[in-house]
Amino acid sequence: MISVGIDVSKGKSTVCILKPYGEIVCSPFEMLHVEKELDALDNLLNRPDGEIRIVMKATSIYHPPVLTFLHKKGYFVSVVNPYTMKKYAKGNSIRGAKTDRLNSIMMANYGIEKWFRLQRYEGNEDTYAELKLLSHRYRYYMKLHVKALQELTHILDYVMPGIKKILNSWNESNVKDKLSDFVERFWHLDLITSMSLEKFTQEYLV
Repeated sequence: MISVGIDVSKGKSTVCILKPYGEIVCSPFEMLHVEKELDALDNLLNRPDGEIRIVMKATSIYHPPVLTFLHKKGYFVSVVNPYTMKKYAKGNSIRGAKTDRLNSIMMANYGIEKWFRLQRYEGNEDTYAELKLLSHRYRYYMKLHVKALQELTHILDYVMPGIKKILNSWNESNVKDKLSDFVERFWHLDLITSMSLEKFTQEYLV
């Protein structure tokens, strides 16, 4: 019975390997998420005798690369919900400053205590994980879009005070951004600034 706790973070993980009763097989060490170091972990896990089970906490976009590597190698990997791990830490009076080393030890201990109740990752969550990643990227680009729109609105208000009252920023009927369409069509601001806003809207926007 060998439990491997992996605390995954951005670009690297901290790994701890334990046996029952707190026997340390390998003290916590850092591992970069690169092929060379993942292969080194695979070689390390092939040395000890006994069944190996790996525990890691779900961390959105950070854990899938390590999980995929270990899963393809045929290891028993259990991905634990962060809330479950938090409750475990609280129940075992693990308090104070938390470090990656302590987290990896805690996860390895969790694997020992919950050995027969660990759920093995079967790879049927690949689509779900990909959708979560795409959703994360979508929210990121939407944030960029909103920021660019705010800057655009600020410029338009400076050049043509009152334009926001004439053009709402979002049209629910056709799901289009009016201000962006407006600037794309009438990009030559010399034309706009050479006449009054009222005259321009009468001639071009009606």
